[in-house]
Amino acid sequence: MAKTITVRVPVRIDLAGGWTDVPAYCNDHVGEVVNLAINRYITAEMHIDDERRISVKYESDVPVGSGLGTSAAMNVALLSTIIGEDKTPDDIAELAFQFEALLGNTGGRQDQWASAHGGLQHLTFNGNRVESRQLHPSAQFFEQLERNLLLFDSGITHVSGELHDSVWKRYSKGDDGVVEALHRIRHMVREMLEAIETEYVQGVGLSMFRTMQSVNLLDRAFNAPFDRYIRPLWGITVIGWKAMGAGAGGVVGVMLEQEGFRKEVIAHAEKQGWKHIDWKVEHQGIQRSVNLHE
Repeated sequence: MAKTITVRVPVRIDLAGGWTDVPAYCNDHVGEVVNLAINRYITAEMHIDDERRISVKYESDVPVGSGLGTSAAMNVALLSTIIGEDKTPDDIAELAFQFEALLGNTGGRQDQWASAHGGLQHLTFNGNRVESRQLHPSAQFFEQLERNLLLFDSGITHVSGELHDSVWKRYSKGDDGVVEALHRIRHMVREMLEAIETEYVQGVGLSMFRTMQSVNLLDRAFNAPFDRYIRPLWGITVIGWKAMGAGAGGVVGVMLEQEGFRKEVIAHAEKQGWKHIDWKVEHQGIQRSVNLHE
């Protein structure tokens, strides 16, 4: 009997800690990340016909190179269609990471876990071990976050491989500046967790800003595409901002001083050619369905 297996998984925004999930760092130190799955998705569909021939297709409602973990989400979705019936979300996430590692990816594990689990997560990385803790602030906090945290697609594909390679080469040589910057990025997770636990949305924005400053210690080029446009708004209408992924392009998150500035900040961003992305929290990770065909 023919069947179609469809899997939908969310992409994520990185609120704090990104970089410290990369094996080069968390093999030496414990890495931490807070990320949030959003209602933008990768969908994989595998059709098996009556003669057991297979066809697979992908769909994405976010651009490639957005910095939202799309490539990891694609692999989580694909592997879920193939072997997902008897695997846990952690199993799928780790297999997706290992698959990308075979292809030469030297990134971390946060993207796969975000797509597999969904929701708001505090992730801890210790060598090859990942611990995922779901955070459960109130519905009111999530609603306030959705209203005050604006996402914009800069239209700049984040081709930041050379920048990343430079950082990790310096790290491997024991560059004290790089090591200290990564420690600071990890420390920002503590601040982000406190803001979430106390449901202080402006504290989330302040932590984003301080995380962005810490990333600047690695290389200011990661935030340069955003800083020159957003910094004039800082302390007036905007309390914080940061790249939602690897930086040097892609999607940026901008936290408002208060919701009343929403239209003003969107208009300012759109003048720069940025596209505003409406978003909501996605509390589910892997969503898998099987349909049989006569």
